[in-house]
Amino acid sequence: MASTQDKEVIKYLVKFIKGGQAFAPLKVVLGDVPAQKRGIVPEGLPYSLWQLVEHIRIAQWDILDFSRNPEYKETKWPDDYWPKETIPKNEAAWENSIKQIFADEAEFIALLEAPDCDLYTPFSWGDGQNLLREAMLIANHNSHHAGQIILMRRLLGIWKN
Repeated sequence: MASTQDKEVIKYLVKFIKGGQAFAPLKVVLGDVPAQKRGIVPEGLPYSLWQLVEHIRIAQWDILDFSRNPEYKETKWPDDYWPKETIPKNEAAWENSIKQIFADEAEFIALLEAPDCDLYTPFSWGDGQNLLREAMLIANHNSHHAGQIILMRRLLGIWKN
């Protein structure tokens, strides 16, 4: 059972993962992206909005899977983390990717909020990683890419803030 101090840490980890503290939450960053802009690779950048969204989904899924699965199979970096296609196949692909990001986020948060949550004990299948480290990794990774998406949306003329 988590101590009072651990519950406070968990509360802040959840806030950090959801965003909106010192950076824009993904729900805002990914909202209202016009379909015709999703596959554009702006000059000087290596990827499109679609590739960033899919990368977030893939990486977050990998972190979630690693955090709960003793049979975890390592994903090949960087090949398996970045889609080759610059544009989603259709509207459903875009919507499903975003839905999966938030479903996986909720599943990770459920790990943190479980009564038997242990933030500090290293996973037996890892090489020192623990749930605290993985929570900070998701929060940091997603906030990093949220900033990139905002910049890309500004370059594409579709960010109003």
